Amino acid sequence: MLHIRGMEEKRLFAERLKQAMREAGYDPRPSVLEREFNLRFWGKPITFQGVRRWLRGESLPSQDKLTVLAQWLKVEPQQLRYGAADDQGVGEPPAAWRTEMSDEERELLDTYRALPEQQRDTLREVAAALAVASGVKPR
Repeated sequence: MLHIRGMEEKRLFAERLKQAMREAGYDPRPSVLEREFNLRFWGKPITFQGVRRWLRGESLPSQDKLTVLAQWLKVEPQQLRYGAADDQGVGEPPAAWRTEMSDEERELLDTYRALPEQQRDTLREVAAALAVASGVKPR
């Protein structure tokens, strides 16, 4: 019973992800999802096969990846993961997501994605160190 429920949760997530992509003006294909997700995610890039499993309802993204998806697609993470709820739970206001990216930020991300993996790792370490030194709490 739990296995069937888990399969249904993954299938429903896949449908919500495809719908959110369409509503944001993107074709819900693995190649599109892989490119757009990896432009925004600072961790290890997701593979084509990984995003295809999301779109097929075979797996669910981790919370950090779900947050990036939600920010990109301009939906609440809870809605993307679980669907629309009749109530807001404990009554907390919805989070305000930063979704706009400046040309300068996009250029930085494009440059980052063009680097070899080892240099991307180094850049992430430098950014984390700068954040700590500046008192910025990492995501």
